[in-house]
Amino acid sequence: MSHSGQCLCGAIQYVLSGAPHTVALCHCRDCQRAAGAPMVAWAMFPEAALTVTLGQPKTINSSGSAMRSFCGDCGSGLFYRNEEFLPGIVDVQTATLDNPDALPPGVQIQTAERIGWMPHIHELPEFSRFPAE
Repeated sequence: MSHSGQCLCGAIQYVLSGAPHTVALCHCRDCQRAAGAPMVAWAMFPEAALTVTLGQPKTINSSGSAMRSFCGDCGSGLFYRNEEFLPGIVDVQTATLDNPDALPPGVQIQTAERIGWMPHIHELPEFSRFPAE
């Protein structure tokens, strides 16, 4: 089984092989700030499962031993590594997959930092596209 993905502009492309260890929605404040979103969906793979096939992601140390990789052109977040806590593991943002439905989350983590209105998000009105005025 393999999964392909890319950043928004297509400058960084990658392929994953095999199945993830875990797929999680992370609510930590670092993920919120890095993504500019209330949570981030991650799939945890062995480092050897990831092959970057086009481009070179930019990597920064975001906090402690946490390293976040993203496209230096469009800014899309792509990968997370933390050798101290997750040795040999790369987390991949599943929304960057060509088929993000292929890896649905099975758990929510860091919910102590979840934004207060998130548990009620399902109560909001829904529109398949922009609402008509």
